[in-house]
Amino acid sequence: MLSSTIRQSFIDYFRDRGHTPVPSSPLIPEGDSTLLFTNAGMVQFKRVFQGLEQRDYRTAVTSQKCVRAGGKHNDLEQVGHTTRHHTFFEMLGNFSFGDYFKKKAIEYAWEWVTSDQYLGIHPDRLSVTVHHTDDDARKLWHSVTGLAESRIYGLGDEDNFWQMGDTGPCGPCSEIYVDLRPRPRVQGARGRGQGAGTQAEFEALAESGQLMEIWNLVFMQFDQAADGTRTPLPAPSVDTGAGLERIAAVLQESDSNFHTDLFVPLLDRVAELVGKPYDRGPKGAGYRVLADHARAVSFLLADGVYPANDGRGYVLRRILRRAVRHAWLLGRKEPTLTGVADAVVRQMGDVYPELVAKRAHILSVTQAEEERFLETIEGGLKRLDEITRGAPGTIGGAEAFKLYDTHGFPLDLTQLIAGERGWTVDTTGFEQALAQQQTRSRTSAHHAPRTTHAVSGGRWIKVTPRKRQKFVGYSELSVETEVLSYRGTGSAIELILQENPFYAESGGQISDTGIVHSASCVVRVNNVRREDGKQVLVGTIDGALETGHVTAIVDESRRRDIERNHSATHLVHAALRSALGTHVRQAGSVVAPDRLRFDFSHHQPVSDDALAEIEATVNQGIWANVDVVTREMAYDDALKLGAMALFGEKYGDRVRVVDMAGLSVELCGGTHVRTTGQIGLFHFSGESGVAAGVRRIEAVTGPGAYEVVRALDRQVETVSETLRTTPEHLTRKVEQLLEERRKLERQIEDLLRSGDGGRETGDVQHRFGDVILYVGDSPVSDREQVGLLMDAFRNEQQRAIKVLFSGGERPGVHVAVTDDLVSKGIRAGDLVKRLAAVSGGSGGGRPHFASGGIGDAAMIDETRRQAPSIIQGAIGA
Repeated sequence: MLSSTIRQSFIDYFRDRGHTPVPSSPLIPEGDSTLLFTNAGMVQFKRVFQGLEQRDYRTAVTSQKCVRAGGKHNDLEQVGHTTRHHTFFEMLGNFSFGDYFKKKAIEYAWEWVTSDQYLGIHPDRLSVTVHHTDDDARKLWHSVTGLAESRIYGLGDEDNFWQMGDTGPCGPCSEIYVDLRPRPRVQGARGRGQGAGTQAEFEALAESGQLMEIWNLVFMQFDQAADGTRTPLPAPSVDTGAGLERIAAVLQESDSNFHTDLFVPLLDRVAELVGKPYDRGPKGAGYRVLADHARAVSFLLADGVYPANDGRGYVLRRILRRAVRHAWLLGRKEPTLTGVADAVVRQMGDVYPELVAKRAHILSVTQAEEERFLETIEGGLKRLDEITRGAPGTIGGAEAFKLYDTHGFPLDLTQLIAGERGWTVDTTGFEQALAQQQTRSRTSAHHAPRTTHAVSGGRWIKVTPRKRQKFVGYSELSVETEVLSYRGTGSAIELILQENPFYAESGGQISDTGIVHSASCVVRVNNVRREDGKQVLVGTIDGALETGHVTAIVDESRRRDIERNHSATHLVHAALRSALGTHVRQAGSVVAPDRLRFDFSHHQPVSDDALAEIEATVNQGIWANVDVVTREMAYDDALKLGAMALFGEKYGDRVRVVDMAGLSVELCGGTHVRTTGQIGLFHFSGESGVAAGVRRIEAVTGPGAYEVVRALDRQVETVSETLRTTPEHLTRKVEQLLEERRKLERQIEDLLRSGDGGRETGDVQHRFGDVILYVGDSPVSDREQVGLLMDAFRNEQQRAIKVLFSGGERPGVHVAVTDDLVSKGIRAGDLVKRLAAVSGGSGGGRPHFASGGIGDAAMIDETRRQAPSIIQGAIGA
């Protein structure tokens, strides 16, 4: 039975019995800080079980995506080396919130597992466990299913008692086990099992994996108090979890979850990328790691987790880098997980459409992370080889941190590799080194000065006294409000509104513009400034302000562009610090609708490669489309959170924190996008130095970045048309032209050196005694090539002088004198100066060869006409 059939069969079975199908919740538990990831089907119902939330249904069925790769539930290091462990898996579950209890739950489970209409697993292959004190469950399993009491085993709290936490709902469990041992193929026997035997034999078979748990039924019937006492719940509930991967292995008679239809296509893709067939034994561990980790990475990225150095992002990065390391061991020195992740999207996109919607993001982030780690993994592995030479010992905390900080090795990856070689790692020392770096990263920021504006003259006229102004521009761009006061001269006017949506320039973000209008006037707002704690709108007025009631409207398109650029500066700051170091601090900024400018502390120019990496990192943050959350909190709490103070302001007790899902956390009073995806696209337009130790980058986002890309496209198209090729073949065409030019240059040089160009047929000869003068036009304009031509002339001639005129953008005159005349005191440099002077030019050079410029191009023919007489006079002939 295919896994997709199993999944749908489960949903259909319980839906037909009155259960409401509930979609899988995200892997990031909503409002639950106790868990890194959703690790069971009941997570989305915790508040329901606790009585803190009501749903419009009392029974539910789900197929829940789960990750166990961090925190208390962490199977990461076992993945690939066992047949059952995964970082990502699907848990089928049915739930009762005070509706049915043990009897019905057991009936449902037994029917779906054993009925030929559903899974059809023979009862003789099944055993169950109960909590050793749960006599009710033991009796029900026997009476409801007919299961022999010898197949019902009582286990203790560790295996068969579940609790949500130290306090709260809890209760005993029952688990269903399948006998995986080879069984006789007797017609009609449907593969009966052999029986688990005694309690000790059962536990031994379960430990060895020959009996495998496929379903756990949790009966929540108590409320545990802080002192450990348990009182019965007024409405006992049921929470179950059945592993899809394990059930698929049973139904497909596979020796491993990895050898089912859930994983075989992924293993095939790994083999295709690696270029070697998959080995089902220990040698295939790397293939299994890549197949498993591709699923976890794809789903985590789709649900909004982004690679980072802490929290959920750190777990994701660990998974990614563990996969890269295994691909490296398989001989791959290029991104591999990306190709497997694409196969995950294709295989599971029908069931989980978020994979398809986020495909581009999944692949781009995965590839970027792979490429980043591949740049450093070789150096890290070499360093580990050096450290672990000799007898096993302990890798120091400082050395482990260096592997993390320099080579990107997460601590657990260092521990894994060290453990394979018999070494341990000083984790305490590592944590101390990490804490020291985090402390250094929170040093105070360089602050940018505020811009001030001139105040228009006149007396303030109070329209609506005794009311306070309120800035509403974070959430509103159009409001109906009252004018508190105004002043102006002629058409110039300044307004103070009670509810003001216009942002006043601060922190580098320029002011909003827009209009304020009433029935009698329109004010065009072109600036906003601050005065005595108030925001003053500056603009021009058409009409007369006859009433205090107005409508204020911010130019929304302009504001959105500003927000894109402002939010991008936060991502840029974080990316710069990540790429260049934690010494990077903002030293000023300008956030306008058409561009952003960001000054920062750094001691040298940023290389093109680093800029490309930073640009890619910023765009990855944009495409992650994480929420941009703003909240107010105590200043000290904000600093503890890691928020950076950026602007030269005196902060009060409470501050505004802008958090981009951990990608950037800063104190900021500016306006921002709601999700990073609204930035659209980020593109650097320049990098330069502005002062000692201060660099400046300029960039565009959104529509501005799009226009830059379009302009580049148009340029490429124009060049392609000029060269009579297509854009995709442009590089090849240019390379061909350059190669042709190099060939022609070599041919010219060979021609000039050969002497064939020594006496051009167009040269005019003049004889002064025994000296011959040749005057002509050079076939080349490059001075070095003219020199080669003159060398060939001098090698062929005796008692001769040659004058050549070259054209082009910079016309010139060149003179060569044979060595026998040079020995008589005739210098080419002296001759060329006299010739160049005719046109107002000058020249010079060596005794045997010299060049000069033609000052006035119109005089080149006159210079040529006078050349014989000038040379004759100079040599005294």
